Amino acid sequence: MKKSGIGKGESGIVEAADAVAGDDSRVPSADSRPTIHVACGVLQRASGEVLLAQRPDGKIAAGWWEFPGGKIEDGEAPRAALLRELEEELGVQIDDARPLIRYRHDYSNRTVMLDSWLVSGYSGALHGREGQALAWVAPERLHAWPRSLPTVAPSARALLLPNQYVFTPPAASVERIVHGLARLPPGCLLRLRLPALDEVAYREAARRLLPPARAQGLRVVLDRDPAEAQALGADGWHASEAAALRLGARAERGPALQLASCHDADSLRRVAAAGFDAAVLGTVRPSASHPGRAALGWDAFAAAAQYVGIPVYAIGGVGPADLGRAFDAYGQGVAGISAYWRD
Repeated sequence: MKKSGIGKGESGIVEAADAVAGDDSRVPSADSRPTIHVACGVLQRASGEVLLAQRPDGKIAAGWWEFPGGKIEDGEAPRAALLRELEEELGVQIDDARPLIRYRHDYSNRTVMLDSWLVSGYSGALHGREGQALAWVAPERLHAWPRSLPTVAPSARALLLPNQYVFTPPAASVERIVHGLARLPPGCLLRLRLPALDEVAYREAARRLLPPARAQGLRVVLDRDPAEAQALGADGWHASEAAALRLGARAERGPALQLASCHDADSLRRVAAAGFDAAVLGTVRPSASHPGRAALGWDAFAAAAQYVGIPVYAIGGVGPADLGRAFDAYGQGVAGISAYWRD
C-alpha cells in the first residue's frame, strides 16, 4: 500500500549509513527535524529467537537489518499499524502482542519515534513479501549482528532482561533469603539489598547467596562497590539515585549489567544519558518502604519511562499482578519487595 511521506516499511530511515557512522556534520537542529512515528514487531518464537529482516535493494539503507514494521499513519493506533505492517511485509496475522519498549532515534535529517512490540503469537505462512531476507537470531547475538540499524539496540536490551526484579527485604537474614529463592519468579533479577550490613558482612552475604541463587536460575545484582560486585561474580550492580547522578556515568569497573534507582523523570533521563543499562522508577503507588514519598501514579510513570531508550521497571506498591499495566506503560516490568516475600 502506498503511503505519504515515506514509503511502506521505511521506518523513518534516512541516510542510515551517515547515522551509523556517526556523521553529524549535516544534522539539522531538533526544531527543524521532522518526526516520524513507527511501529515495529519483535517476533519471538518458542526457542527465544527473534526475527530480523534485511532491507531489500531499492530501499533506503538497503542491506541493513531491522525489526520489521513501518510508519504509523495519522490517526492510526500503534497496534493497528503493527498488525497492518506485519501482514503486508510478512503475510502473518498477529494473535498475541504487547508493548516492549518505546524509544526515539535521531537520524541525520529526521527523528524516529518507535513503538516496539513483542509478538509471541501469530498465524499465517511467514515469508518476506517484499523479497527481503529474514533471519531468526538469539537475543544475545543482536548486539553483534552485522549491519543492524541503531534502532535494533533498545529492543535488544529489553529482550535480555526479565520482566520482574526482586529486592530482598532490607532486614532479612541470608537464611531467610535462601529459603525463599525457590518461590521467586524463574529467571528474575534479584538485588541483595541489606543496608544495615557493613561492607564485610555484606560481602559475606553475597558470597553465601550467589551459589544457591544461580542454582535456581536467578541473576544476582549487588549494591555497594561496582568493582567488588564484578570481582564477586555478580550478574549486575545497582546504583542508588544519588550514586548514579554523582558518578554521571556507568561504572567502568563493574558488572556488564548496571542499573540505577530513579524517583522522577529528570533523574531517569540523566541515568539513561549516563549509559546505565536499565532503571527502576517510583514509587508508582504508595509504598511502605517509602512512606514519605508522593506516589507518581501510572500516567506519570508512562510519561517518564517512554522514549528514554533504556528498560524501566515500575517500583513502589506493585507486584506480579501489575505486569500488564507496566507493559501498557512501555515499562520493562515490575520491581518490588513485599509482593515476593510472603511468609
